[in-house]
Amino acid sequence: MKFQVNRDVLADAVAWSARTLPGRPAMPVLSGILLEALDDSLTLSVFDYDVSARAVIDAEVAEPSKVLIPGRVLAEITRSLPGEPVQIVTSGAEAVLTCGGAEFGLLTLPVEDFPTLPAMPPRAGAVGGGVFAAAVAQVAVAASRDLTLPMLTGIRMDIDGANVCLAATDRYRIAARDFLWHSEEPDQRAAVMVPARVMVEVGRSLRAGEVSIGFDAGVAGFECAGRTTTVRLLDEQFIDYRARLAETWAIRADVTVAPFVEAIKRVALVAERHTAIRLSFTQGQVLVQAGGGEIGRGAEAVAADLEGDDIQIAFQPHYLLDGLAGVETEKASIHMASPTRPSLITDEGDDPAFRYLVMSLRLA
Repeated sequence: MKFQVNRDVLADAVAWSARTLPGRPAMPVLSGILLEALDDSLTLSVFDYDVSARAVIDAEVAEPSKVLIPGRVLAEITRSLPGEPVQIVTSGAEAVLTCGGAEFGLLTLPVEDFPTLPAMPPRAGAVGGGVFAAAVAQVAVAASRDLTLPMLTGIRMDIDGANVCLAATDRYRIAARDFLWHSEEPDQRAAVMVPARVMVEVGRSLRAGEVSIGFDAGVAGFECAGRTTTVRLLDEQFIDYRARLAETWAIRADVTVAPFVEAIKRVALVAERHTAIRLSFTQGQVLVQAGGGEIGRGAEAVAADLEGDDIQIAFQPHYLLDGLAGVETEKASIHMASPTRPSLITDEGDDPAFRYLVMSLRLA
């Protein structure tokens, strides 16, 4: 093997691929990045039997072949190289990397032991990278990190023709976001569960251009700008989140997001660990309060438009802030029924794309 490639392009592709490397690989070869040089391109591949990542970049290939190089070492090296073209040549059990005056001889792993990556599933539809990234970020905060309950560690993707809804829950809150996409089949209906950690990585890295999404035989695939990620799907079982988000609330308060968030953050400075932020809604304002224990207390009033009776309700501050962070309009609507029932945070308007249901805490 012998090829030359732009240093910045290589470093970016290696860094993106290395994100998928397992922390504790089941076999040594799974810690490697497979480089395949063919014609005028270089393909970088990573696979741990659950998640795969494949990136294709331009390269000047003199001798086509493939080599498996320890991924984390390669990522560290390419990130620190000078701004010169990079050349990689295989020589026996070594891959010799040169860039300007720097040279590294990296011991390779056995290519023949590296597993075959799954193909990108047939395309089900596509959506703009920015829309997809924003939607994933809005709902992923509500996904659980408790690996003993796999269903709660995923993001549910419900497809109904041109409409897609992403949803996640950790039992204490539910986040959902609707968006439109270009469906391959107008009457397509599907529901899949994708691991949230993979969706987050895809959302962070595939912001440019259009993201193609496909499903087949228990695998989901995401492709954009020469980069492909596949992941094994979770069990489709999920809660009936739509029914819980469709409840009716007798009280609605509209608040301007930025000053409300700042007030919560300031007042929360005197809230002890695992204690609540108290919100007292009256006509024209909401009073944000916390503390009263060993640290002290804090309070701040913020303007609010209230429809319905006055109400005092309490929330975990970080759960409340996560919901407000997902609101894309200048104002957020907070829908409430009573101090002891969950509340719904949404974008402003009659048909919000983002909805966030959060449990309230019992007031002392």
